[in-house]
Amino acid sequence: MFIRFAGFGVGAATFTTVVAATGNTSTDVTDAPFDVSNFMAEPVTPRTALINNKDDMKVKMEMLIMKIQADFCRALENEEDPSKKFLVDRWTRAEGGGGVTCIIQNGKTFEKAGVNVSVVHGTLPVDAVHQMKARGKELVGKELPFFAAGISSVIHPNNPHVPTVHFNYRYFEVTQENGEKMWWFGGGTDLTPYYLVEEDVRHFHSTLKKACDTHDTSYYPKFKKWCDEYFAVSHRNERRGVGGIFFDDLDMPSQEHCFKFVQSCAESVIPSYVPLVNKHRNDLYTNAERDWQLLRRGRYVEFNLVYDRGTKFGLYTPGARIESILMSLPVYAKWEYMHSPPDGTPEAKLTEVLKKPQEWI
Repeated sequence: MFIRFAGFGVGAATFTTVVAATGNTSTDVTDAPFDVSNFMAEPVTPRTALINNKDDMKVKMEMLIMKIQADFCRALENEEDPSKKFLVDRWTRAEGGGGVTCIIQNGKTFEKAGVNVSVVHGTLPVDAVHQMKARGKELVGKELPFFAAGISSVIHPNNPHVPTVHFNYRYFEVTQENGEKMWWFGGGTDLTPYYLVEEDVRHFHSTLKKACDTHDTSYYPKFKKWCDEYFAVSHRNERRGVGGIFFDDLDMPSQEHCFKFVQSCAESVIPSYVPLVNKHRNDLYTNAERDWQLLRRGRYVEFNLVYDRGTKFGLYTPGARIESILMSLPVYAKWEYMHSPPDGTPEAKLTEVLKKPQEWI
């Protein structure tokens, strides 16, 4: 789909809670069948509604992304200085719904790590409807009731030898003027290294392929190609990173099949990425390598601000929460006029791969 950049690129104008990473906004959170005591915060939807509608896909998706958020945050905290924990910001959106944004900034391992959950509903304005139509969804009506639930994360490490990772998984429903309801899933995970370690890239892709193959062996090659095509910084004639998987408008063969596939993909993030953090977070690096990292982050910013459809969708959505939309931007980035790495250097090797996507497995 197009909600890529910060959970869903949609947010709230109002904070409701800021709590410690281990806290919750309610002391009564363990009632069966939903134990939310390990989540980073109370879910967006009231627990009574979650229990009463436990078989609804909207509820199943919200519970999944809240769990994925908590699991990933705690896996990242294990790689961070023990004193550094995620700030948990639970927010509401006046137009409907809200989210939970978790941030580490200026840590020892992570310069900025953001893991955002959004569960929002309301009415799509005309401009947002046009954005959806640009994605191939022909919708009947000018302003349509919608529901969107998703998780999005971007991790910017301090060490140039640790890659950046981005993932986003989401579920969307729209009700048209004639009452017909359309639904679909989308998402993906992709890796952006600053220095190319082929063994690491193969590990990353192999883990994603395993998650795909469990459901359909045609998924990985198809979604890997889609990822290479989507994350293209066209004005630079290069890709943002070394790819991964990306898919959109997934609504076949059944809703449950799609959900289980998304679940497998989301659960593959930790084993695909965290071992790379652990492997390289204490690597030595030079000032020149840090400068290269900042230059590559500049390209990351260019893609997110120029091409990413999630950013555009978020800004067109009423009650857009800018802090969540721009969560994926790094703390520091750099641009130099006409910069080009010398031939034969590790920086040039990475640049060549970014210009010509490869098959890694």
